[in-house]
Amino acid sequence: MSPIPAVLVYLAALALPALLLWRYHALHWGLHLLALAAAIGFGFVPIPPSMQRPGYDLLFGFVFVALLIWGAGGLVLYSTHNHRHGHA
Repeated sequence: MSPIPAVLVYLAALALPALLLWRYHALHWGLHLLALAAAIGFGFVPIPPSMQRPGYDLLFGFVFVALLIWGAGGLVLYSTHNHRHGHA
């Protein structure tokens, strides 16, 4: 398999959550924490032998990276942009 599809898929997995965070901002911190936990849990799930093909590897990698970036990015943005400031 050529490395170009893998590079494009992983760039999309980085760009999609970044675009969603930029456009819609961070949601409730619990949803981002859940996405982060899902990504970590998803990363530990063994891929069944019948699904060990390049296409499935790219799909699993896309989901893992997208959830990881969306979860971590949302937690960072939530903590930096949602503080109440002491303005009267």
